Amino acid sequence: MIRQFKPALILFALLSLLTGVVYPLVVTGIAQAVFPVQANGSLIENNGTLLGSRLIGQNFTGPQFFWGRPSATTGSPYNAFNPTSLTGSSGSNLGPLSITLVETIQQRVEILRAADPGNMLLIPVDLVTASASGLDPHISVAAAIYQVPRVARARGMNEEEVQALVTRYTENRLFGFLGEARVNVLLLNLALDGIK
Repeated sequence: MIRQFKPALILFALLSLLTGVVYPLVVTGIAQAVFPVQANGSLIENNGTLLGSRLIGQNFTGPQFFWGRPSATTGSPYNAFNPTSLTGSSGSNLGPLSITLVETIQQRVEILRAADPGNMLLIPVDLVTASASGLDPHISVAAAIYQVPRVARARGMNEEEVQALVTRYTENRLFGFLGEARVNVLLLNLALDGIK
């Protein structure tokens, strides 16, 4: 019986070493050599201050900023860069017939209307429905365009200047056909603040 366990234990130890140590080290080494920015979280820094990540939605609430998608966790995007208000990542598990979901969306519509009462454009769905994980850093181009008047007014800029920034920070479909055009909220807000 021990003769049968010995090869199994040796194989278990060898595979554990190979898949638990060697493989992760090789993959990490290749990622650090070939894609160092992405492998380290696509972090954005300015003068040694961490501003966020290109890959994780940030919570912007002031009228002078573009707002990201709400999160199912707290009603605002995930915030990994503020240790006092980490929100975590999770979905709401609310179905389309949920009264709670309908009421939450109505509250979000009211917040958007109150922030910009003169805006008669239709509110894009991604400004009132939560990102599944709360991590989505992008909004649709329509969601960015909807917010242009409020942001321009709050910053004392004309709408054409703000619209030009939206156009400049619009990312096209991946490979020209996958997904939809989108705008990274953090990059757009940093550009508005003059931080590139």
